[in-house]
Amino acid sequence: MGKRHGSYGFDAPWALAGLLFGAIVLVGLAVISFAVDILAAGVAFLFGGLYTLASAASYLYTTRRGKFAVWAAELERLEGDERLLDLGCGRGAVLLLAAGRLEKGRATGVDLWRSRDQSGNEEPVTRANAEAEGVSGRVELVTGDMRDLPFEDGSFDVVVSSLAIHNISDAEGRAEAVREAHRVLRPGGLMLVADFQHTPAYEATLREFGVIDIRRRDLGWRFWYGGPWFGTVMLEARKPSR
Repeated sequence: MGKRHGSYGFDAPWALAGLLFGAIVLVGLAVISFAVDILAAGVAFLFGGLYTLASAASYLYTTRRGKFAVWAAELERLEGDERLLDLGCGRGAVLLLAAGRLEKGRATGVDLWRSRDQSGNEEPVTRANAEAEGVSGRVELVTGDMRDLPFEDGSFDVVVSSLAIHNISDAEGRAEAVREAHRVLRPGGLMLVADFQHTPAYEATLREFGVIDIRRRDLGWRFWYGGPWFGTVMLEARKPSR
């Protein structure tokens, strides 16, 4: 994977800030405990602080480097002429990686541009990132809700999404987003959805439409948000040809 030239912020920055704050508090408590000669408490607090700091480091690595490496490998299967849709594209981490491989194709990103999901999540930032990566001519950005996509049936060869569908708070809303992804995907098209929650439910929704070519797989340590308990799963599905 080559060097990224855009500015991609931090995923769920409040969570990273919480881990860093927790580590500081625990280390501070360890220092106080050692100062007043309560060694057992000091050791416990120090271990907790270092453990939390390691979780923060894992989170930081994933959001700044790991997820890019994972998605770059996933997108190697693109042939270069596909029409690709990224649901919840944010600042373009996945969208622009894909666009870099679509010399004869086109990448479309749809988002509601909410900063609580990703720091600095604004359409102008994504456009600037597309310019920085040299792919602006292959990219279209659309403001829209993934539960009601403004595209015709079968408009895309590939639909991707990275840590976006779980941001929909209700189960029916998430199911509707998966249904919409299936609707706009052409027969025989590929769906790749990376998320750390709800992927069994996404699979169940797709099976309601007769999709049987589905698998879920763990994406490994490069996509941990703090540790294996916050690992990311890839749902890969192929829409039936007819």
